[in-house]
Amino acid sequence: MNLGKISTYRGELMGFAIIIVMLFHMGVPRSSSWYGLVRMGNLGVDIFLFLSGMGLWYSWSKNPDLRRFYFNRIIRIYPAWLIIAGYYFVSRFDFAHATFDGWVNLIMQVFFNWNFWRFDQLTFWYVPATMMLYFFSPFYMEAVRRNPACRWLVAFPLMWCIMVQYITPIHNAVGHIEIFWSRVPIFCLGINMAEAIRSKTRLSGDSWIFVIAAFILSLGACVWLEQMRHGRFPLYTERMLYIVLAITTVIIMSEVFDKLSAIRGINRAIGFVGGISLEIYLLHAEYVLKPLQHAYHLSYWPKFFITLAISVPIAWIISKICSFITNRLK
Repeated sequence: MNLGKISTYRGELMGFAIIIVMLFHMGVPRSSSWYGLVRMGNLGVDIFLFLSGMGLWYSWSKNPDLRRFYFNRIIRIYPAWLIIAGYYFVSRFDFAHATFDGWVNLIMQVFFNWNFWRFDQLTFWYVPATMMLYFFSPFYMEAVRRNPACRWLVAFPLMWCIMVQYITPIHNAVGHIEIFWSRVPIFCLGINMAEAIRSKTRLSGDSWIFVIAAFILSLGACVWLEQMRHGRFPLYTERMLYIVLAITTVIIMSEVFDKLSAIRGINRAIGFVGGISLEIYLLHAEYVLKPLQHAYHLSYWPKFFITLAISVPIAWIISKICSFITNRLK
């Protein structure tokens, strides 16, 4: 088992992640026997965060410059965010009856998705959550770079999730953004594992026994919880299972993509989707899927393939526009 394959097939893994996120957004009725498995699509968010943490470590360890780090993160995210999410918020603003508070809220929405942090409004939530992680990550990465033993600090966000859920004053203050808090550990683990991935650490063949066992157990537990007890358990508990499931999925899928590399075109297509995954994420749910559901009553798979077919070319065009803007800014 060569962990370096995770880095080699990072683009394909991101493509896989956005595809299963889209499959999650297609939705199935609660009564469906596939409900629990479809719900596992939001695991793609955890895979994204793991890979993001890994990528940030590569960048920071090469050049630990705070200004350049923030600049590169901003110009990677904000052009696409302002074009897609900015238009979404502006197009829904009531200019005719706007108040001062309304204008302030619009500006905060356009630049920071303010209502996610205040009210847990989940439209485009992943991007502001990721930007918040980017803001704090240099301090964690610098601690790890100077003293690798600091990797144990990942235990702190695990403890914090329990505190947010069960300590009433904390829960009342910040419990509404549980979806953010419970994703911090997997992001930190991406940073923690990045050096082993970059150095192409090899594990013995016996390690596959543990990887596959952990994958099956965590996937089975998550599917059962969603299928049988959805809405009757704190979400952070399942997201702790997601940590194991995300890492084992990344390891297994990197091996799958390594085998698929012999078949021309498959990896390239999935990697292409991964390269525009940010734009696809911002586009597909609000601009494609919801209008499609409103206009037509489509079954699950036709709805998915039509959404994918519409989202990919538009996302590619926007990515080219963003690349032009980014190059000019650089």
